[in-house]
This record gives sequence, structure tokens and C-alpha cells, in this order.
Amino acid sequence: MKTHNKSLMFSLVTVFTLIGCTTIPEKAPEQVQAAVKTNDYPTRDRVEYVLNCVAQHGGLTFITQYACGCKIDNIAGKLSFADYEAARTFSMLKSTPGEAGGVFRDPQQSKDLRKQLKEAEAYAEKQCFVK
Repeated sequence: MKTHNKSLMFSLVTVFTLIGCTTIPEKAPEQVQAAVKTNDYPTRDRVEYVLNCVAQHGGLTFITQYACGCKIDNIAGKLSFADYEAARTFSMLKSTPGEAGGVFRDPQQSKDLRKQLKEAEAYAEKQCFVK
């Protein structure tokens, strides 16, 4: 039995060594930039988005969890976190009445970012089959 275990261990070490020695093609600078842009969302904000999305779509199931996770990943591919955060802030506060709300609703930056967020969310819903 000991010989069999040694043989199995040797086989596993050989396989892991071979796997570790494989070369990974280098990414083009554009791919690196896209990866950095997509991954600049803090985990806390991704989780918050997924939990809110799941709640809006009927509760926690594998399908809603997957679809909502997919959705935030696609949004992250379209907007940097700074733009996403600003767009969310403008969207939440635009309904503030009077002059105080005008600061969030009237500037061109607010309109542009809210439009970008809406387009990114629509794109993400199509990609992820969120119902």
C-alpha cells in the first residue's frame, strides 16, 4: 500500500509541476486597462448591488444571485467606479425638492452620468438575462 501512495504522490507532484510551468500569454495594454477598470469596484459595493438586485427580483435563488452578479460585472465593464458612484449619487438625490435638489438634477455632469448608468444597466440586463 505504501508503494501505491508514493506512486500517487509522485504523479500528483508531477502534474502540479507541469501545470505550474505552463506559460501564460502576456496581455495587451488595452486588456490590462480594461481589467483594471472592471476591477476597481470595491467588494462591499459589488455585494451591496447584488443584494439589492436580488431583493428587487424576487429573493435569493441561484439564478437571481448569478444574474445580479453578472449585471454588476457588466456595469463595471462600462463605467469606472468613480463614475458609477457619482451617477448613483446623482440618481438618488435628483428627486430632492427645490433648489437643494437642483444641485443634483440640473448640472450637465449629472445628466450625462445618469444617462451612462441607465445605458450600462440596460446593457447589463440584456447580457445577464435579469427578469
